[in-house]
Amino acid sequence: MITPDFKPWRLLHTSDWHLGRPLYGRRRYGEYAAFLDWLAETVAREEVDVLAVAGDIFDSPSPAPRAQALYYRFLARLAGGSRRVRVLVIAGNHDSPALLEAPGDLLAALDIHVAGAISQNGRLTTLRDEAGTPRLLAALTPYPRERDLRESEPGESLEDKEGKFLKALAGHYRRLGALAGAAPAGPEGGRMPKVVLGHLFAAGGQTVDGDGVRPLYVGGLGCVPAEIFPKIFDYVALGHLHQPQMVGGRACLRYSGAPLRLGFGEPERSKSVTLVDFRPEGPAVKTLDVPVFQVLRRLEGDRPALMTGLAALGRESPGAWVEAAYTGAEVMGDLRESLTRLAEEAGLELLRLLDVPRRAAWLAHRVPDEDLAALEPDEVFRRRLEAAGVPMPDRAGLWAAYGEIRASLAEGTE
Repeated sequence: MITPDFKPWRLLHTSDWHLGRPLYGRRRYGEYAAFLDWLAETVAREEVDVLAVAGDIFDSPSPAPRAQALYYRFLARLAGGSRRVRVLVIAGNHDSPALLEAPGDLLAALDIHVAGAISQNGRLTTLRDEAGTPRLLAALTPYPRERDLRESEPGESLEDKEGKFLKALAGHYRRLGALAGAAPAGPEGGRMPKVVLGHLFAAGGQTVDGDGVRPLYVGGLGCVPAEIFPKIFDYVALGHLHQPQMVGGRACLRYSGAPLRLGFGEPERSKSVTLVDFRPEGPAVKTLDVPVFQVLRRLEGDRPALMTGLAALGRESPGAWVEAAYTGAEVMGDLRESLTRLAEEAGLELLRLLDVPRRAAWLAHRVPDEDLAALEPDEVFRRRLEAAGVPMPDRAGLWAAYGEIRASLAEGTE
């Protein structure tokens, strides 16, 4: 029987940090550091018992030392805090399983549990309170690579591979459910809550243009049904999709989403992390909005509209990063220079300029089924000049500059 003073355990679910990911050449370490500071403060303020990170900690299997430093400093901060915080980490499709697991024994001594690759025992971990009482059972299921679940057979078609892979993945989750069902009771004989972490694309999950989600190319992962997750798990913490959302209308089956906007095309909506209280009557779920650490704004229009928009944005959000989409019909050779100068005067930074009409014309000039590799560089440059509508008198100087660049590249190669 649960006593009246029973305190539910609290889990915070986050994912898809993508530490080290640049935006059009700009490094975002300041943003990542600010987010991790906020997350550590939130864990302390909300008295979180368990932090669950559902994959894609890094943006690359070989993250830069600075990205790794951010990650380990954050873990050290949690481990050195006044409250004991248990941490669960799984690898996503961007992460290196070996790199994440390398310090696994050391991290486990700090109650930080890391799984880089799927294992047959499900990486089941029992988390305990300060008195040593089991309080939460967690199954750690990293991004599923085919070699971790099955052996390919000669002569398999793509359809066969997809079907067998999905079958193997479903079998793995069934085994997890069976193992979780055999777990011991929770505090005072009550049922111990059970969670599973996963990193994949569940059918019904939503993406939006520009949110930075890169496709998973392993067969079957684009259509994993929500039913694959056994109902014995009280909460399913998913990673891979960057928009916070429930799956299949289930409040306890959800993506926390990426904490930062990863592109200008992504809608300017709130990012969040998910807070879960495991109460005797069932989990209680709510989201916490993540602050905006760097404003990203997309402006569109002809030259006067862009100039007006930059001036207004400078007054509204100084320090913002800007993508400008030029839609005017006139070819303007000094457009980038003038907009860059105006952005700097407004306290902004112009990261990208799109010449929408010229880009559309370039795409329209492409010959279907033509292999770019079959074209000589000179032909590519000639077509680019034509697609941009550069007047003939102006082309001589551009050809001269092009020739100098090619010569310089050739010398560097030699």
